[in-house]
Amino acid sequence: MKIGKKDCQNLGRALSLEWLETNGRGGFASGTVSGANTRRYHALLLTVQQPRTNRYVLVNHIEEWLSVDGEQVPLSTNLYPDTVHPQGYLHCTSFVSTPWPTWIYSYKRKKIQREILRIWGRDIVFVRWKLIDPKNNDVTLTVRPMLTGRDYHALHHENERIFTQATINKRLVIWQPYEGLPVMRAFHSGSYRHAPDWFRHVQFTLEQERGLDFGEDWWSPGEFVYTLQPGEEQTLAFTSETVDRLDSADLVHKERARRIRLQKAAPDVDRLSDALWQAADSFLVQRGTQHTVIAGYPWFTDWGRDTFISLPGLCLVTGRHEMAWQIIQTFSCSVSEGMVPNRFPDQGEDPEYNSIDASLWFVHAVDRYLTYSEDATRVRLIAWPTIKQILDGYRQGTRYNIHMDVDGLIIGGTPGTQLTWMDVKIGDWVVTPRYGKPVEIQALWLRALEIGARLAAQFSERDYAEDCRKDRVRGVESFREKFWYKDGRYLYDTIDGPEGGDTSLRPNQIFAIALCDDLLTKEEATQVLHIVKEHLLTPVGLRTLSPTDVRYRPRYEGCPMERDSAYHQGTVWPFLLGPFVTAWLKIFGHTDKTRTEARSFLNGIDAHLQQACLGQVSEIFDGDPPHHPRGCPAQAWSVAEPLRALAEDLGISISTGVVRATRSK
Repeated sequence: MKIGKKDCQNLGRALSLEWLETNGRGGFASGTVSGANTRRYHALLLTVQQPRTNRYVLVNHIEEWLSVDGEQVPLSTNLYPDTVHPQGYLHCTSFVSTPWPTWIYSYKRKKIQREILRIWGRDIVFVRWKLIDPKNNDVTLTVRPMLTGRDYHALHHENERIFTQATINKRLVIWQPYEGLPVMRAFHSGSYRHAPDWFRHVQFTLEQERGLDFGEDWWSPGEFVYTLQPGEEQTLAFTSETVDRLDSADLVHKERARRIRLQKAAPDVDRLSDALWQAADSFLVQRGTQHTVIAGYPWFTDWGRDTFISLPGLCLVTGRHEMAWQIIQTFSCSVSEGMVPNRFPDQGEDPEYNSIDASLWFVHAVDRYLTYSEDATRVRLIAWPTIKQILDGYRQGTRYNIHMDVDGLIIGGTPGTQLTWMDVKIGDWVVTPRYGKPVEIQALWLRALEIGARLAAQFSERDYAEDCRKDRVRGVESFREKFWYKDGRYLYDTIDGPEGGDTSLRPNQIFAIALCDDLLTKEEATQVLHIVKEHLLTPVGLRTLSPTDVRYRPRYEGCPMERDSAYHQGTVWPFLLGPFVTAWLKIFGHTDKTRTEARSFLNGIDAHLQQACLGQVSEIFDGDPPHHPRGCPAQAWSVAEPLRALAEDLGISISTGVVRATRSK
């Protein structure tokens, strides 16, 4: 992902392009190509305190300027009320995102390279500078770090409680602005002058667009001064780790080697699959001795629904089978009343069990894992008992009135609850009420019963297999009888709710085709796919509601209430392209023509990789053109599901050793 001089020096464009550096532990660094922070989440050192997900912003930013022939030349950029100062972006001539974010700045024939990288598995961020023209004379660089020490959702303001002292050694400076927060260490190759000061009223424009507080004050403890000599690298490393020294050269060398291995392992037959393969690595993080999936950067943590929708694309098609198992095992340990957690809160509170579909996606993911890994032993010992708890819990009844009805279908919820992925609630207003029998929940349930019957037979539990088979037969008959909306030639979105059948034209019905083979006739499935393509398909995903619906919201923007009310009322979700491609090829066959058409559905994702967070896929997009990216700029299932479809449905080789033609039941 290379950005040229024209875009780097166009402030609007450079502010819109973000970069992301993750460390495999849930921590990250992020910012914009311009150098200015536009989100409260942009930071150099954002760290996660294990074992859970308490995230803190420790180092927000650095101010950098050169002394060139007696002139002060800025490299950094900040946004303040009605002004941009300094304007270092005007000296930026290029940016590349690999192997890590790297800028080139030029002034009077002097070229300076600046790099930012996080170290995998460590709470360390490096910033490095180098004078890259060997004919240049030495240049003085001054760097002033901006610190807060705050929860990553919060904002920081000038106060008298901050502890302004520092422990200063020759190559190490230590600060702890607030008691109870992690100590910050800075390892450097220059000199340090302690000179505390405040930088007030920094503006975060994206927070302003989102209708949130958007001003912050940064505390700066002092200045680092370096002499840049041609070809020699100067380093500043920030860390929350309790260490007295860092071997910077060795850490950077090993990190470069790790990224080269990752890049070489990625497929090279399709540009999109190559990019998504590498992007997938960002969402797989260590949690204690196991692994989990971060649902999205910068503000999501690990969510059950997102994890198990994403697991095939992030782990299975990429050959990360052992990591997939660790994730399955982690959630198996947290099952309660037949439900896996939907969310582990930020501050380490008890898991939340508030989803009707997360547990069913778990069953589907275990089956996909077994198909890829053929690991029947561990599945039987650990995952199979969890699957039975889920199936029995849904049969007998669990939280939120979730239970199998007399017709063999799953009903759940009460007025005022939101249990599916269309889960926005504003005060007492449930924007998309789907209590009753949502269509995708039935597809997931009938898929889970099919898996239960097959695994029970494989594990010699014949009576259990027969129970699953009988329940499924009853459920399939009921689905065929009740869900077809004849006047619209598509499926009801929800039935048996307070107002009867919901005829909203939404994308949830595609799961009935993608997950099961026998819920619709081929003629019915064909009609569904054509009407979904006509009304919901965009270049970057599927709309959540037809534009012909009076409730349709063309843009996701404004204050939190305005945005929440649009979240599932037309807003586009790219992860839905995965099941759409699966369903399309299942019904229309794997001819050259249909495969070419199905691949074209993903072309907008390919183009988007250079539009928001470079190399990543956003959470959502506006329903109307030009489909501006919104929400999280890097979302796990937005990456995972297109990647899975490329591998499983379009047959693009993603990883050696991966089972091909893996859509078999």
